[in-house]
Amino acid sequence: MAPIPTPPAEPQDSPDAYVGLPAAGAERRARERGWSTVRSLPPGAMITMEYLAGRLNFEVKDGVVTRSWKG
Repeated sequence: MAPIPTPPAEPQDSPDAYVGLPAAGAERRARERGWSTVRSLPPGAMITMEYLAGRLNFEVKDGVVTRSWKG
C-alpha cells in the first residue's frame, strides 16, 4: 500500500484578515503571503467542497471581500 502523501504547508495567515478589503488588494496580498491559489466568488456561488491545501477563497460583494476561508 502506498504511503499517504503529506500535504504542503499552508501560509501562517488568518483568512479573517482579508474581510473588508478590496478584492484586488486582498488577492495580491494573499499571493504575496504564499497562497498558491486564490479564488474569488460571488455570494451564494455553487462550488465543490473538496479541500485544496494552499487555496484561499474569497466571497466578494460589490468589490469587497465579505468572507474568506481556507481550502
